[in-house]
Amino acid sequence: MSDEKLEAIQAVVDRVTSWQDGATEGTVEQELRDGFAEAGVDVPADDVSRLAEAIQDRHGAVSAAEVLGT
Repeated sequence: MSDEKLEAIQAVVDRVTSWQDGATEGTVEQELRDGFAEAGVDVPADDVSRLAEAIQDRHGAVSAAEVLGT
């Protein structure tokens, strides 16, 4: 994964994390999908689900690189 793509993914994750605390996982997943589409970044559905789960579980900063294993 390129540094630029990872940076774009992290920016979306940070944005969703900052205002989605307490939202349902489905809401977080949709917001991530919307953010990735807005940023023009293609993220596989499995990765979106893993990121959403991490946001829900950690209730704080989430490292996209850690979650995605990059």
